[in-house]
Amino acid sequence: MNIMESDIINAGLLKSIEGKKHELDTLRPFSPEIVRKLNEQFTLEWTYNSNAIEGNTLSLQETDLVINRGLTIGNKTLKEHFEAVNHKEGIQFLYDFVKKKKGLDEKIILEIHKIILKNIRDTDAGHYRNTNVMIMGAVHLPPSAVKIPKLMMQFIEWYYGHKSKLSIVELAGWVHYKMVYIHPFIDGNGRTARLLMNLILIQNGYPPAVILNIDRRKYYRVLKEADREQYNNYFNFIGRSIERSLLIYLNALKSKNDKEDRYGHISLPEASKMCEYGIEYLSYLARTGRLKAVKIRRNWLTTREALMDYIENLKKK
Repeated sequence: MNIMESDIINAGLLKSIEGKKHELDTLRPFSPEIVRKLNEQFTLEWTYNSNAIEGNTLSLQETDLVINRGLTIGNKTLKEHFEAVNHKEGIQFLYDFVKKKKGLDEKIILEIHKIILKNIRDTDAGHYRNTNVMIMGAVHLPPSAVKIPKLMMQFIEWYYGHKSKLSIVELAGWVHYKMVYIHPFIDGNGRTARLLMNLILIQNGYPPAVILNIDRRKYYRVLKEADREQYNNYFNFIGRSIERSLLIYLNALKSKNDKEDRYGHISLPEASKMCEYGIEYLSYLARTGRLKAVKIRRNWLTTREALMDYIENLKKK
């Protein structure tokens, strides 16, 4: 790939993310009880969304019953149950790996993939594909199977050559994209790529980023744009997912005695009362990235400063 590997994310978004990460660091050490609850929340949300993106039909509530209570859901396939259980195990593997303070290598990538496909495709689990594949609806044709070992070796070399040169947000985004681009496995590439992206984030003190199933179409669209070497929307999409997780952590960890929201986030209905724009138009601005905002579940949140900046920039134009 002949690509520029920096300066591809909105500078304001990156500054916002790094500012929230700094704020998060000032709150350390975290309350063990709050961390436990956050880990449970993110494990469930991450498992549900990552599997749903790939076609798993378990709902969020059903995923909870499967991975936390060991129950089986009627009219759901055994494969879907294994996908949920395996993904939770994959997340735990990441946290255990981070504690060991080891570096990324091919062995770890294969181990993650082995967990993801355990009891589903055991003959392929933890092994690079030996056949050529096509991705339905994609503009990118994955490399020939014979090239995979060399490409994965080059991927690891790229990682160590760039880990100190890029922001953590950009590094994590590139790790995800390059894995999807190489498409080294016969199945489970997306889930493995998202786990690897979050491994980079967790290793560097960030919470995991959850790509939401409700954003599935946009996710695939920005990946297609990246395949055409148009990377900005992809990295801004990943960046907003990271920012969303930071916001959830900050709101959970901040003192209950705070009388004001130190992070200044307001809902779009609140924002609409401060300007001449309706809620639907503000939602459009947020979705298209024209108004700085983060999405928590189904709701967009912005800030007074972001709204005023948008209005001021519009006046200048």
